[in-house]
Amino acid sequence: MMKEQELSSELRDWSAALQVMREEKGDRYAQTVLSQLAVSLGLNPVGEYWNSQSPLFPVDVALVERSSRLVRWNAMVMVVKAGTYGSEIGGHISSYASSTHLYEVGFNYFFRGSETELGDLILFQGHSSPGIYARSFLLGQLSQEQVSHFRREVDGKGISSYPHPWLMPSYWQFPTVSMGLGPLQGIYHAKLMKYLEARGLLPESDRQVWVFCGDGEMDEVESLGALGVASREGLDNLIFVINCNLVRLDGPCRGSGQIMPELNGYFSGAGWEVIQLVWSQAWLALVEKDRSGYLKQKLMGLRDGAIQAMFVNEDALKAWFEADAKLADLVAGWDGSQFAALLPGGHDIQLVANAFSQAQIATKPVVILAMTKKGFGIPNVCSTNSSHNQKSLSEAQILDYAKFLQRDNHALEWDLAKDDPAMSYMQQQRKKLGGHLPMRRMQSESLKVPGLEAFQSVCYPEVERKISTTMAFVRLLNLMLRDKVIKERIVPILADEGRTLGMEGLFRQIGIYQRGGQQYTPHDREDVSYYREDGKGQLLQEGINEAGATSMWLAAGTSYSVHNLPLIPFYSYYSMFGFQRVGDLIWAAADSRVRGFLMGATAGRTTLGGEGLQHNDATSLLMASTIPNCKSYDPCYAYEMAVIIQKGLEEMYQQQLDVFYYMTMMNETYIHPSLPEGVEEGICKGMYCIEDSPNSVVDLMGSGTILRQMQLAAKWLRDHTSISIRVWSVTSWSELARDAQAKKLEQKPSYLEQCLGDSTQLVVAASDYVRAVPGLLHDYIGRPYHTLGTDGFGMSDTRESLRSYYGVSEKGIVKAVLEAMVEMALIDKMTADAWIEDMPNINPMSDDRRSV
Repeated sequence: MMKEQELSSELRDWSAALQVMREEKGDRYAQTVLSQLAVSLGLNPVGEYWNSQSPLFPVDVALVERSSRLVRWNAMVMVVKAGTYGSEIGGHISSYASSTHLYEVGFNYFFRGSETELGDLILFQGHSSPGIYARSFLLGQLSQEQVSHFRREVDGKGISSYPHPWLMPSYWQFPTVSMGLGPLQGIYHAKLMKYLEARGLLPESDRQVWVFCGDGEMDEVESLGALGVASREGLDNLIFVINCNLVRLDGPCRGSGQIMPELNGYFSGAGWEVIQLVWSQAWLALVEKDRSGYLKQKLMGLRDGAIQAMFVNEDALKAWFEADAKLADLVAGWDGSQFAALLPGGHDIQLVANAFSQAQIATKPVVILAMTKKGFGIPNVCSTNSSHNQKSLSEAQILDYAKFLQRDNHALEWDLAKDDPAMSYMQQQRKKLGGHLPMRRMQSESLKVPGLEAFQSVCYPEVERKISTTMAFVRLLNLMLRDKVIKERIVPILADEGRTLGMEGLFRQIGIYQRGGQQYTPHDREDVSYYREDGKGQLLQEGINEAGATSMWLAAGTSYSVHNLPLIPFYSYYSMFGFQRVGDLIWAAADSRVRGFLMGATAGRTTLGGEGLQHNDATSLLMASTIPNCKSYDPCYAYEMAVIIQKGLEEMYQQQLDVFYYMTMMNETYIHPSLPEGVEEGICKGMYCIEDSPNSVVDLMGSGTILRQMQLAAKWLRDHTSISIRVWSVTSWSELARDAQAKKLEQKPSYLEQCLGDSTQLVVAASDYVRAVPGLLHDYIGRPYHTLGTDGFGMSDTRESLRSYYGVSEKGIVKAVLEAMVEMALIDKMTADAWIEDMPNINPMSDDRRSV
């Protein structure tokens, strides 16, 4: 061994050489050299596969272990009993068993509740829900009837399979079982907290966002995709706890590799503080006993598949030692209890508490990588490849599991633990930490939102000017930003398309939120709409990152519940990159009972003609219609948009309804008329008559910019035929369909039926979307119904050419009407053909025809 003095001298020489290299070649070059040297020596350049050092935190290990055993038993009883009711009900017992000590330490010492003041945000791993339920049952938060009806919700007695705020609105805060979305949501919840503190809407605090997930979940792109956001934004309020049980859904995460060093590299490279819990204190003591260092070297070189096999049972661990003569001597004479104590670090309560304590005081985002055993302690399940799908146990397995948990009663029944000292300890600790968890706030303060008169300049334009509905929205947003009551609650969100959408004026007006403020002078500083970043900015500009922007919208839209602070988020984006691209996140938002506005710009398949296939959206309204609490609208005129937004503000922020609004916006410019008298209710319900005709034979229904093609078609038919035509502006196909479906069940006339009346014999409907969108009304029209749409792939061309191609142009609509009337014998074919022959003379591009 080198003497200490010689080693010190060597280190000084190497340090000096390294400094010279940095000065001459730069830090990146020096880091590359060191990394290559580490690889050549067989070392992992991202750090050792070993425990991080953390200061001691006081914890009652015995009581935490006892409470963990109580929870694990009841979690197992819950899942196994559910399986006896119906084998298809399912459930998971292995995930919570592996993470039990991580959660129990958190619940007893770190997770702050919200019963007295705002507490921490805990995003629980979805597959661990049985353990969370079992703990709540022990503490009286859930009844025995509820846990006895696990995954049986139809009769209203049961509890949901996973964290679902919609299904359990006073309990779960965050939906996390769609893997990858929990980590992503957690990052943006933490960012929103910093944003609200910077703007003075929340006081600065030490609240934490805890995100629990599994090592297999890290393969999801969303899990790791926003790590740079967390470090760039300085999110020292964010703690990831990754349960590294080394087993995914079907088998090892990295059987031939090492998942923890791999994750260490991702997180440390992104600027996070990494805390590793690999081996328990019993392992560390044994390594200390081995003066040769051979055991540590052997452990650090193990592949994950080998570690998994080693932990399957005590016999496998014993065999691992005995297979190597150098290791066998270390455990000579050991009994089963000594081998059983050689646990992964995530099952060492003291080490977990130390790590959690260190994470709380970190000055950057933290990830705790904790190795555990999947299905810890469950006989013939622990660390097996099939452990994830284990939902039933034999009597022998239940007996052995009871022995492992040191239980006297081996019967498959609930343990109320009324006289157990662990129970009073659990209750006492939760009281200290602010009450029960999970818990969700269902209501907050109501906001006094502006009435429709606040949008008078948009509803009743003084000057005729061609604008798009996107421009109309920007005007409405500016009016809301002047309202004394709600202006500070408005949260505009962009995914780097502000200039495309005509929203660059907001840059200077309200500033772009940038932690630390603008630390450079922008080259366009003298421009009216220069790129102004501000530490207290109101606009959230998330970059080319739709998933991140949607997650921020989700966080802001649930602020009324999470922070008792209602916010009004408007996320504006290319509509094609919404439901199609981040649909799972929008579903998560719906499940979270989000309140806010999604603004799908450049919507439709023919309004953004030059962009073609990848940008032409024809399905977002159809997708939106499948989400029960999403109210989707496709307005044509500015006044329609104003009425809908005002109604949305009223419903979400005064009435506190758990709905959110999706609204399309187009970039086609045309003159917008004033709000007709008495149509506000119809606009909100989904349709109103924009051109009436007594005793109409044919009704035309159109939405978005295709409404104007409908109006042109109606005008031509009136001018050239004797057909009585009525035109309806359909602002929401889905709201009409929902009302009609509900009224059908109630055996009452729907709003749609009331509007159409009895005289109309034929209805033709069109939008800039696939035919299935107006097709939502097929079952409720009650007469021949022909739908037109833009089915197929999108393509590039002029608006007029595209509309002609898809059959939603003025001529296409007229032709569809006449052909349908021939089919119904309302007119003869010769007459229809003669009328159609006149159509080529119409020039749909002329200005006099476009101003309908």
